[in-house]
Amino acid sequence: MGRILAIDYGQKRVGLAVTDPMQLIANSLDTVSAHDALNYIKGYVEREQVDKFVVGLPKQMNGTDSQSMQYITPFVKKMREMFPNIELIYVDERFTSVLAHKTMLDGGLKKKDRQDKALVDRISATIILQTYMESIR
Repeated sequence: MGRILAIDYGQKRVGLAVTDPMQLIANSLDTVSAHDALNYIKGYVEREQVDKFVVGLPKQMNGTDSQSMQYITPFVKKMREMFPNIELIYVDERFTSVLAHKTMLDGGLKKKDRQDKALVDRISATIILQTYMESIR
């Protein structure tokens, strides 16, 4: 069994999270620049077996796609071309940033650490992955 890799795609940064090989636990992986994301993911897939990609789907409160889709759609198209044999699914990512900040507060992180956008992106990707894992159980 391979891992599930979650992607919180942003214009500047991409938060990544991954499961263990048994797909039981979601862990933060890394934050990379949007420009380097495909190369990073390619390298990761070459080192680890990945069964599935889970990509955060940004929705507005009324359920329509947010403006961020104009950046995510081309990224996902390239992902599908690079990894045609790996399933890719979208997961609603509404409120993940809010939940990430709440997680940081609950974890007792100092204000300076809570302002680390790369950390927020990694935690958001982990929340996206956890949401997906809970939905299939």
